[in-house]
Amino acid sequence: MTAILCPECSIRKVRRLPMHSNSADLPFSSLVESVPDLDLEIQWFPQFISCGQEYFETLRNELPWRSEKIQIFGRSMPIPRLQSWHGEREAKYRYSQLDLTPEPWTKTLLEIRERLRQHRPDVEFNSVLANLYRDGRDSMGWHSDDEPELGPEPVIASLSFGATRPFRFRHKTRRELKPISLDLPSGSLLWMEGKTQEQWQHCLPKRTGKNDPGPRINLTFRQIFPLDRR
Repeated sequence: MTAILCPECSIRKVRRLPMHSNSADLPFSSLVESVPDLDLEIQWFPQFISCGQEYFETLRNELPWRSEKIQIFGRSMPIPRLQSWHGEREAKYRYSQLDLTPEPWTKTLLEIRERLRQHRPDVEFNSVLANLYRDGRDSMGWHSDDEPELGPEPVIASLSFGATRPFRFRHKTRRELKPISLDLPSGSLLWMEGKTQEQWQHCLPKRTGKNDPGPRINLTFRQIFPLDRR
């Protein structure tokens, strides 16, 4: 099935599409959420990996999770989630005055990267940021992945494992457009490219109390272009 969201009216239109023939884990259905006129270039595959819970347990035990701090309006604040940055040696990344030096690839991360390579052979990722949302109190505020190291039109593959959480987009300048919300289930892939990061922001809001869905791991595979910081 394919669902196209219109951010101006929030109407969901659904039509059936053929399954993607290059997936490493067939079959899965493709839900495409692209609005070219608004530079929103994303593809959403709710069932990209069928054994999402198994991957969640493996990644939670395998990765060296850390509690980091970032600078917000001149103040050092703890990030409301745990992180782990992995990739090639040259894939150093900086955001919110936080410098990330990559840990080596793990067997599981390399396995997932190979699935992405089979899905899109034209894209080669050299790094991945792993986020562990321990419960519904952990979150991600509004932002764009538009750091210089990611290039002018970043390609980002975002995979979810564990609890389903809502993921939201909003246009940076056209505030009359309603935010777009997607529920990202375990094993799903959200593919972002083109001018999406330039024109749109995204977030993962808190879900507490009865709405607390439990723990979730998100992997965002990226291509880092090293910068000379001297």
